Amino acid sequence: MIMPTPFPGMDPFLEGYLWPDVHHRLATDIARRLMPHLRPRYVARLEVSVIEDKYPEVELGVMYPDVQIMARGRTLRESALIAADTPTLEAPYIISLPQVKITSVEIRDVADNELITSIEILSPVNKRDPGFSQYQQKQNRLRQAGVHLLEIDLLRRGLRPQISSRIPESAYRITLFRAHQHAAGVWPVQLNDPLPIVPVPLHTPDPDVPLDLNTVLHTIYDEAAYDLSIDYQQKPPPPDLSTNDEVWLKQTLGEKIKD
Repeated sequence: MIMPTPFPGMDPFLEGYLWPDVHHRLATDIARRLMPHLRPRYVARLEVSVIEDKYPEVELGVMYPDVQIMARGRTLRESALIAADTPTLEAPYIISLPQVKITSVEIRDVADNELITSIEILSPVNKRDPGFSQYQQKQNRLRQAGVHLLEIDLLRRGLRPQISSRIPESAYRITLFRAHQHAAGVWPVQLNDPLPIVPVPLHTPDPDVPLDLNTVLHTIYDEAAYDLSIDYQQKPPPPDLSTNDEVWLKQTLGEKIKD
């Protein structure tokens, strides 16, 4: 029996160790849904980049609950006892740096393989330095190249650029930067909001393609059977909820969350 997500929009319990799977499935389903509306002039392709998480300890117990981050090597004394003709010395500690795969969706023109629109789904490594600064550089490169950028931020934790003081604070945010425009469309999304239907721009004069993010999210929730992996009697991953959101969360889950 399929148990649908109990939330009208984003499920905050997906922001923990399930996020890498959620991220990949979001990108895959977005590309699949866009393709019928893009043919024959455009295609949706998945672009996978691998980023080394240089500060994995930030995500211990959240994204990396079972990863061994540090292993003991030889001490300096032990290294000194190695035969003198052995030139290699080992550091006393070996740190394993997890590699994060980040999947984005690229809309390309069929005729020239030109990148028209990039759909970026943010991960925790994008939302803290040095990844935050690196992502902002990528964002600037795309905009300078005349590429539309649709940015999907479904993570409450981490840094988020302040576009305007008039944009209300929100749990989640969708931002659209249209090419050659000095403006951005912003969809602030609260915990109790469904995700919006957003436009995916193409070359002028072709019309935007609507993308129903809520349908995408709820579809992958059912297909991946996330309900079998989530314990809704626990608290969601950090950061802590506001008092109002915590009250709403308890009511939504039928008072299942532990105090």
